[in-house]
Amino acid sequence: MIRNPDALSATFAALADPTRRAIVARLSAGEATVGEVARPFALALPTVSRHLKVLEQAGLIRRETDAQWRRCRLLTEPLDEAGEWVERTRAFWESNLDSLAAYFKPQRKPAKKRRARRRKGDPKA
Repeated sequence: MIRNPDALSATFAALADPTRRAIVARLSAGEATVGEVARPFALALPTVSRHLKVLEQAGLIRRETDAQWRRCRLLTEPLDEAGEWVERTRAFWESNLDSLAAYFKPQRKPAKKRRARRRKGDPKA
């Protein structure tokens, strides 16, 4: 069940950025430090931190301090909620579009019987 519409909007807004989606994909493999998250990107550490902050505010990740390390962990509940919303919306539109397509489907008219044309001089005429 969706927490609230604003949470769903925050989830989609956070996932709208390809860098943040890549971070989510990385964290789906397990916890990582901020440095480990930043390593594959050609971005300054403060830029990666801003992306992490957006993901954290959307409830998609949790950052925890472990001695001198800042560890990041993916929280799956918002992703599950977004997936459920997408699935419900897809099912609704598929159902309604199928009904609409059936409504507008051209109806075949029964074939008219053709009268045989008789030619002059035809012995069957």
